[in-house]
Amino acid sequence: MSSEEFTYKGAGVDIEEAAALVGDIGELRRKTEANRSLMQSFGLFAASYDLSDYKEPVIVTGCDGVGTKLELLLEHDQLEIAGKDLVAMSVNDILTTGGDALLFLDYVGVGRIDKTKIKRLIAGMAEYLADCDCILAGGETAEMPGIVPDGVIELSGFCVGAAEKPDLIDPSQIQVGDKLVGYPSDGFHANGWSLIRKILAANPGLIEDHEWPEFLAPTRLYHDVVAGLRERSLNVRAMAHNTGGGLPENLERLLGDKGATLEIPRWELGAVGKVLQFVEDAEAVKTFNMGWGWIVVVPANEAGEAASFHEGARILGEVDTTGTVNVSIAS
Repeated sequence: MSSEEFTYKGAGVDIEEAAALVGDIGELRRKTEANRSLMQSFGLFAASYDLSDYKEPVIVTGCDGVGTKLELLLEHDQLEIAGKDLVAMSVNDILTTGGDALLFLDYVGVGRIDKTKIKRLIAGMAEYLADCDCILAGGETAEMPGIVPDGVIELSGFCVGAAEKPDLIDPSQIQVGDKLVGYPSDGFHANGWSLIRKILAANPGLIEDHEWPEFLAPTRLYHDVVAGLRERSLNVRAMAHNTGGGLPENLERLLGDKGATLEIPRWELGAVGKVLQFVEDAEAVKTFNMGWGWIVVVPANEAGEAASFHEGARILGEVDTTGTVNVSIAS
């Protein structure tokens, strides 16, 4: 029998370091409980939340990741942005239902725990979660030597929300003639980066050093838009968080057998135009948000008010009977 001592740490997994990390992120996590809190203590095997404030609660859930944008975020040491992207991609989806984002959980897979890097990821998550009153309820940091290469991070996020049953948004109420109001994005957000990376690889130096921070801007949280619509008691028929599939696919999810015609301005935010010059317009609109990360469908007589309270918002088009979403870019 071999005299070699076999330990988990010797196999590359340091459970004491992992446990210490949980304690280190405690203060970051507590910032996400300023206005909501877990029903029981943090750190149990599962998180609990008291729904008794809701009269007819309906649970809504979502999960997402950061996609291949993560490679560039790691390359440019933008870990906080990765955390923000992770939160926004799931929280925004929850908000489209008319519900509140209540609990968020993350999955972080690494080859070896680097507490500093993981704390930076969590700091980005916590900042965004605090902004939208969503609790960092727990998660999983998996140390997987030999499976996850050094310098690589696997990242997934999961969000649980709730809505009052009568307040759930019902896209089947969309009517021909309703208007589509768009709210601006801060960049490509976290989709379409496989195409972007291909363009960047073929054109070294396309993005200048000073342009990278804005170019890699995190996915925008649209909780402020939803709050503004609620404050004005507008008749919101549907909301779209425009990610994979660009404008047509995301709107087609909502419209059923109806269609829509939109005219959007050419997107020239920062270095975005440097990438889009290599992409045909038709390909761009079905891949990217084209500057409109959030679109709301409202009755025509409420469209002006829906656009008035948010800087940069504008009416982009209307619902029609075509059965397809047609997007043109203004010259």
